[in-house]
Amino acid sequence: MKMVFKSKIKWIALFVLILSTVSLVVHLSITRPSGAYSMQSTLMPFNGFDFTASIFAPQSDRFVINKKLWGPVKSLKSLQPYANPRSNYPVPSERTNGYIYAKLFGGFEKIRSAICDLVTISRLLNATLVIPEIQESLQSKRISYKFKSFSYLYDEDQFIASLKNDVNIVKSLPENLKSARRRNEVRTYKPKRFASPNFYVKEILPVLKKSKVIGLLLHDGGCLQKGYAHFNDRSMVFHLVPILVGCDALIDDHVDIHKAWHLQFCNGTSHFGALNLGIHGTSILPPSMFEFQRLRCRVAFHALKFRREIQMVGQLMVQRLRASGQPILAFHPGLDVHAELIQYRRAQMIKQGILNGELGVDSQILRDNGSCPLMPEEVGLLLQAMGYSNRTVIYVAGSETFGGQRVLIPLRAMFSNTVDRTRVCTKQELSDLVGPETPLPLNPFQPPPTKSEEQLKEKWNMAGPRPRPLPPPPDRPTYRHEKEGWYGWITESDTEPDPSPVDLRMQAHRLLWDALDYIVSVEADAFFPGFHNDGSGWPDFSSLVMGQRLYESASSKTYRPDRRVLEEFFYITRDNMYYHHNYSWKLSVREHLNKSLSEDGLIRQSLLSKPATFLSHPLPECSCRIPSAEVPKQVKGNDGRFLYGGEDECPIWMKHSQEETHLESAMAGDGSNGNTELEFENDGVEEQESDDNAGKSSLTQLHMDQDDEWDPND
Repeated sequence: MKMVFKSKIKWIALFVLILSTVSLVVHLSITRPSGAYSMQSTLMPFNGFDFTASIFAPQSDRFVINKKLWGPVKSLKSLQPYANPRSNYPVPSERTNGYIYAKLFGGFEKIRSAICDLVTISRLLNATLVIPEIQESLQSKRISYKFKSFSYLYDEDQFIASLKNDVNIVKSLPENLKSARRRNEVRTYKPKRFASPNFYVKEILPVLKKSKVIGLLLHDGGCLQKGYAHFNDRSMVFHLVPILVGCDALIDDHVDIHKAWHLQFCNGTSHFGALNLGIHGTSILPPSMFEFQRLRCRVAFHALKFRREIQMVGQLMVQRLRASGQPILAFHPGLDVHAELIQYRRAQMIKQGILNGELGVDSQILRDNGSCPLMPEEVGLLLQAMGYSNRTVIYVAGSETFGGQRVLIPLRAMFSNTVDRTRVCTKQELSDLVGPETPLPLNPFQPPPTKSEEQLKEKWNMAGPRPRPLPPPPDRPTYRHEKEGWYGWITESDTEPDPSPVDLRMQAHRLLWDALDYIVSVEADAFFPGFHNDGSGWPDFSSLVMGQRLYESASSKTYRPDRRVLEEFFYITRDNMYYHHNYSWKLSVREHLNKSLSEDGLIRQSLLSKPATFLSHPLPECSCRIPSAEVPKQVKGNDGRFLYGGEDECPIWMKHSQEETHLESAMAGDGSNGNTELEFENDGVEEQESDDNAGKSSLTQLHMDQDDEWDPND
């Protein structure tokens, strides 16, 4: 009996073992990734991974683009880029009024915007423009000896050749004017961002004609706007007064203000009783200057091409991201400034009497009115609600995100193919991009010196009255991030320290990383901004990307969300973290984001963005419209001019070109493989047509040269 019992136990154990083996095999077969998505594991490693042909082999026969998520916006397909002159536009003469040289300060966005204004001013004054000097990329910033200033980021020869019919451009001043500049005999101006065209004509042009050379120092990311003065009674705007000649003449049909006031207005604000007057500007120039607006477009979208090495690496990144056949969604977080750090520093300066005013930075209020960036996890929830699969390739732009990789962890948990430039490029490729550089100390951080035993005893004796039941705790270790950058100077000293050689070099490198992100963001099939149109008037990365995508391919998927509306959606989910799975919530999100893609979102952007930065909304001046069955909406600004819907009709040659393109696309669509599978699931999203050319840009590559200009003030 005992032997029979043992035999039954053995058979039962064997049966359980067989079931376990079968179950394990079944689970492994289910969870095994299919060959179509083998790319997702290759995008995740950090620097140094191998881009082999087998990994990035084309697999387009396994995918089709989901028209609902990636296809062009049908209502915007009739918009085409057209920045050519439309009226009598003479070629600049060889004899000009003089030379203009300029120093550009700031980051990538300010530099790009300021160059466009600088070329426009040179055309306005009939001046010869000297290749501007980018202060972030001078040789004094420890960059590679191969480059100097402008050529570190942009292609000089392409810049000069592209604008030969607009402005005379040279690489350096004549020798006699170089000598005058070294002796500090050249008049230099620091125009404000809201400087009007008449300011240059009345104030700067006479000096230029007399001295034959002037210098401009541009700090604000621009220097040409149509200025306005407005009266404020707390939050109410009573009147708008055009600034006709800089800040010297302020005249209106109903208001005549004494000239003594005008000098105060030039410094920012003034007070008169209960009224406040502030100086502001709009990038929308008068109708008589539409050709200057189109010149801005030709500079930004045609003349400003990155140097050849940057273009090659940027295009290589796009090719690697597209190699599996999946579309790309670019996302720029916009987390570059932290309000609490600024608040802490302002509190110190107010206490010291440097600043006067109350401290009123409330993060929750800022979030409620849409003044804060969307967090990466919030963007992930929005994309999930739209129907994007967790296999979507998301490229995170932004050379330096506040909070580092930590803030991207929730987004990567939702979308496993979330990458940035460090995961698409090798370290060697990025190193070759910056060129050969002189070595710097690898670790300039020096921890505070340790205290001796005598110093510790002295501190103990001065610790306070006895009895002291416990000795003082040991000193907490000082971490590196507490002594560097914002964290260091904001808590340790009253003034910001001079940047170290490493800081200067990193600032120059950041221009290159922003350029790579810019290329990928413009080329991507879809773009989602985490922060744009902050209302400050400063140019920002996302707005410039959205403006170029609007110019080159208006129908490409470019989201223009209203952060105030999205904050209301997320406010609903705070009490229930799983509420975003609610179907009605998803429908509300989809409705808003789909509107942001269409004419509604474009019109809203025109009202917010264009008065601040023209390059973020170059319509209608720099576009034309191919006639279609759908009649576009027409929106006018406060001055009666069209912000949308007033585009000219495209020339005949452009219509024929578009017809041929549509015919080729239709023929290619008829010959597609029928054994394809949809990449993503989606429901409740408006059906759109696909367009293989959506979101593409042409980045030309030309030879590069250097400028040997020297300035004693550099």
